[in-house]
Amino acid sequence: MTPGSYTGMAAELAQARLMALKSTIFKVNLQIADIDHGYYADHALTLARHPSETDERMMIRLAALALQAHTLQGVCNGDGTLAFGAGLSDPEDPDVSLTDFTGRKRVWIEVGQPEDKPLQKACQKADQVVVYAFNHAAEVWWKGIENKLTAWTACRSGGCPRNHPSHWPAVGAAQHAIASHHPGKRADPGR
Repeated sequence: MTPGSYTGMAAELAQARLMALKSTIFKVNLQIADIDHGYYADHALTLARHPSETDERMMIRLAALALQAHTLQGVCNGDGTLAFGAGLSDPEDPDVSLTDFTGRKRVWIEVGQPEDKPLQKACQKADQVVVYAFNHAAEVWWKGIENKLTAWTACRSGGCPRNHPSHWPAVGAAQHAIASHHPGKRADPGR
């Protein structure tokens, strides 16, 4: 190997490291019949899976959107956008969000086990924050973060109707809602 070829190979390796892996795109036709909330709709969705995201996490994002879809009608009277965020590509963006026609984030949905500081920021940016924690350590995570969340004056924690993993056996997930308050307005974490 000559010195010139080694330099060329090193440059190619450096170039390959700089090139980002692309997300895998999935098209989803989701039909929702939510009898409890009187919400019935079809959603044609595009779901991008980040290269470092697992299939399980991607499916939890899809399930979270489906479980919160009724808020599109209940919170925004059908005049809003329920969409996937940048997810792992941008930690400042929610995994799923409901935005009303004015651009205000009404519901901010996180998937996984986020730290308290990003959740506190989310509570400042949205009316309601919902976390879908999943995997075997979800309850340990919740016990470790619950006191931090309830200490915030702008946020309160509350269990949702499906807050125990036994209520979501296909995923084995725990759901917890953190609702922020705006003056004169009370957010419902059970929505």
